[in-house]
Amino acid sequence: MRFATIRTAQGLRLHVKGSSGYVDLGTATGDASLISINGFLAGGVAALDAARSAAERNGPQFTHKDFAPSTPNPPRVLCLGVNYADHAIEGGRAVPTWPESFVRGSGSVIGAYDDLVKPSLTECFDFEGELAIIIGRGGRYIKADDAYEAIFGYSVMNDGSAREWQRAATQWTPGKNFEGTMPIGPEVVTNDEVDVTDLAITTTLNGQVMQSARTSDMIVSVARAVEYFSSFTTLRPGDVIATGTPGGVGFARTPPVWLLPGDTIEVTVEGIGTITNHVVAEEGAPTNWPWTPSGAKTATI
Repeated sequence: MRFATIRTAQGLRLHVKGSSGYVDLGTATGDASLISINGFLAGGVAALDAARSAAERNGPQFTHKDFAPSTPNPPRVLCLGVNYADHAIEGGRAVPTWPESFVRGSGSVIGAYDDLVKPSLTECFDFEGELAIIIGRGGRYIKADDAYEAIFGYSVMNDGSAREWQRAATQWTPGKNFEGTMPIGPEVVTNDEVDVTDLAITTTLNGQVMQSARTSDMIVSVARAVEYFSSFTTLRPGDVIATGTPGGVGFARTPPVWLLPGDTIEVTVEGIGTITNHVVAEEGAPTNWPWTPSGAKTATI
């Protein structure tokens, strides 16, 4: 099944893709708990059965502007960094033998077709096309063999990164959490629709292919990513796991290629979908802000 969170006159509403268009789950079932993805995930098997029934109905089509983030308020976004060997090598790093990980906040999340905001405090705004995992049942100490039972589905995302903020210290958090820098969507696609072990992932900037790889190239696979994060934290319904980006990012190019207002960046994951975002300048930021990392033009990670 395929689910989308749609902006409506009643607010954000979870829809299931029907035989024609998208069906509002709350309206179709009369169950107000199913208007959001978090409420849906709390409903367990009964909610899935209701969604299957609703998916047999017809529903309206929607325009790009109607699509909210596929997971508008994820409890957490748990991220793998340097999870493709070519991305490690292009950054001058050894291929990691232990996962690099960091956390994003929900404030950075935007919709699949929303404007991607270039922060005013970065000159090195970079793209990272990725496959995102959306946790369903979740749990702790989930073995890789059982990981897919804990997963609700998958989306496409762009881990927009302010590189000089990322490299100013040993922790990556600041560079990965500027508001409005992580588009995700357009749908959540469930396991019965797609096998994520070997899918093409492509990022294009203004029509030019910048990243091209397959999910089978990941160092830590989807199943092992669930196993890894559940080692130290209980995965909760609605949590997002970002699986890392392949080589071809902007910082590794000569000269570097940074996202600028007016650019259009697209990320496609085969069988899941495409997100398309126009880059815009941040509005209302103060001038002469005291916190600006030095070396902006030479950021290399």
